[in-house]
Amino acid sequence: MIETYYVGSYWLARPEAASVCAQRAERFFRLLGRCDPAWTRWYEPADSFEDARQRPFATDAANFQKFFAQKDNQVGDSLSFHLWTGDTLEETSGVDGRCGSANRRLASLCLLKSYKQEPPVDRVLTAPVMTEVLRAMALAWEPEWGVATSEAHRDSVTEKAKAGTFVGWVMYFSRLRGTVPSLPAPVRIEPVEDKGTLVILTPERFTVSNSEHVSLAARVHELLDQAGLLRPLQPWPVGEGGSSGLTGEP
Repeated sequence: MIETYYVGSYWLARPEAASVCAQRAERFFRLLGRCDPAWTRWYEPADSFEDARQRPFATDAANFQKFFAQKDNQVGDSLSFHLWTGDTLEETSGVDGRCGSANRRLASLCLLKSYKQEPPVDRVLTAPVMTEVLRAMALAWEPEWGVATSEAHRDSVTEKAKAGTFVGWVMYFSRLRGTVPSLPAPVRIEPVEDKGTLVILTPERFTVSNSEHVSLAARVHELLDQAGLLRPLQPWPVGEGGSSGLTGEP
């Protein structure tokens, strides 16, 4: 079985102007580009791979703001984007985003679908890279919760994969959700400025085929659940987050 992986961050009911979403998107893609060279070149989708390669997308805030002004990229009060990268059809990676919404039921998100084929998969599917991708999402989007994990493991432990309720390889918890408790080795805990905490289960690639990984995830799930950290997303508190978090970024 070939395990596929993704990195996602999620938040609920945080209305923001297109200009703020554009600044967040610019910061995210700038930080993402530091995680792997392939994530510095992005394209808009098209009917074929060849056509899409002729549609490069500049990820600066001004271009995102123009992009968000197009009706095709507005769904209700959400602003959305889908970008992809890859030198061949077999080696592609994509990012989906939905932001700016006050909707209390449909989450805003930033979702990176990682490569599925060699050689990029071995280069990026490491704990350091996945941790930095999730850190980039935390710094840029200020989500409530995030995860980098195996889709196979996610599907084996949850039926509906509701954001915030399950354990993955690397996780992010906003400070708004509470304090991360002490966790057993080899789990590592890292702060993300004053915004929240990253939890990294294993230093090697987490796989559903490794029984020790699965057992560790189950134990960590129990501890995080007891601490009240595994729960569905909540509407964003008034006065938290916002564009003020974008000043002084690296």
